[in-house]
Amino acid sequence: MDYHKRPTDAVRASWSRRAFVTRAGVGAACLLGAPYISMGRRRAAQSSEEVLDQADARIQQHRKGTAALKLIGPDGQTLPPGARVRIRQTRHKFLFGCNIFKLGRCRTPEDNAAYAERFAELLNFATLPFYWWNYERQKGRPQDERTEEIIQWCNAHSITMKGHPLAWNYVDPRWLSGTSEEVMQLQMKRIERCVRRFKGDIDTWDVVNEAAHHDREQIKKQAPLLTTAISDMGIGDYVCSAFKTARQANPKATLLINDYRTDPAYANKVISKLVDEAGKLLYDVIGIQSHMHGGYWGASRAWDVCERHARFGVPLHFTETTVVSGPKKGSSWATTAEGEARQEKLVGEFYRVLFSHPAVEAITWWDFTDQNAWQRAPAGLVRADMTPKPAYNRLDDLIKGQWWTKTEVQTDSTGQVRLQGFLGRYDVIAEPGNRRLTGTFSLDKGPTQPLEVRLI
Repeated sequence: MDYHKRPTDAVRASWSRRAFVTRAGVGAACLLGAPYISMGRRRAAQSSEEVLDQADARIQQHRKGTAALKLIGPDGQTLPPGARVRIRQTRHKFLFGCNIFKLGRCRTPEDNAAYAERFAELLNFATLPFYWWNYERQKGRPQDERTEEIIQWCNAHSITMKGHPLAWNYVDPRWLSGTSEEVMQLQMKRIERCVRRFKGDIDTWDVVNEAAHHDREQIKKQAPLLTTAISDMGIGDYVCSAFKTARQANPKATLLINDYRTDPAYANKVISKLVDEAGKLLYDVIGIQSHMHGGYWGASRAWDVCERHARFGVPLHFTETTVVSGPKKGSSWATTAEGEARQEKLVGEFYRVLFSHPAVEAITWWDFTDQNAWQRAPAGLVRADMTPKPAYNRLDDLIKGQWWTKTEVQTDSTGQVRLQGFLGRYDVIAEPGNRRLTGTFSLDKGPTQPLEVRLI
């Protein structure tokens, strides 16, 4: 199965219960949700030490699966006992990602090559830019060529893609004009066009970005038309219309609501409004930003944010994660050796916490390189010259090391092998006698029957 083209089985399974959850309230969501929530009530807040002490055990419980593999040769027969079998993971089910805004747009050809190489070595998920004011600088002339360029590269490297965002009133496109109704019609037309245009390549979308505080003063100045249109329509009708439009354009898409607010305003003003007339949830995933330019959250807060949003019974994506590698001094903000050491430690801790929470299905870093990073901050996993920081190496050690399965076994008397490994895709190399046979399979939670792996 392809884990990353469509919503996960957990998402799909949750759809059938959502109308009940919505009508019955949060208590029902807790009772029907994941096993870490019980009796309709969240557990008491845990200290960072408590969260971290149990992180590795939770990872073993929630991120690994066990299966019997029935290996079948080209002749249709199971392999003989004692055949040597090598099993190698090739991809995580979990989405480890980053925005990919700088692909092919770095300072030099050498930088471009290093950026692409290091991105593909570490990650399986990429966020593509769809900021309206930049994507469509001239009315009716969207920059699809750039998107197609990134899509081609991602497909060549088996990297799942997400578009970000379809609707965000951060800046009005320069050409935008009209009444609030006309502006909103253009916004919905834009959503429909993007989702339909890239269907099959980009099937995951941040539909609405930062709606909880859509009318803050800075935004009113930068996007007066879009902000007024949202206020006139009402935040609930706005987000619902956006999601309905996106769903109609691609019924199989995975649709996210995304925000930097993690306080009750996000849940009360936005998430709770995203239901249709029958009470069915209109979104598939809750997106949570975690920019930490101003200070590290800590394991306790990260865990608590997960717990508070997991009560809705849908997966969580941490959509924009930043830990900087140097202190800001006036207008200067550069990476330092001390800052990089601290970044490495905190990144390892933060990813351990999120990877250990069963509701979290994706973590997206922001930005990959210090070169022209947001706020000119030393936010990258690689430096401006594309050399990897310790944080990059730390994630590589986790994602492709500690959380990566490689094993060698022998077939038993029935031609089967047993595997316990991290969820994802695998290659199999079997060597019965003097032959060398290969195959692939996907490991997910809870297979009750042996997985048949056809070898060629």
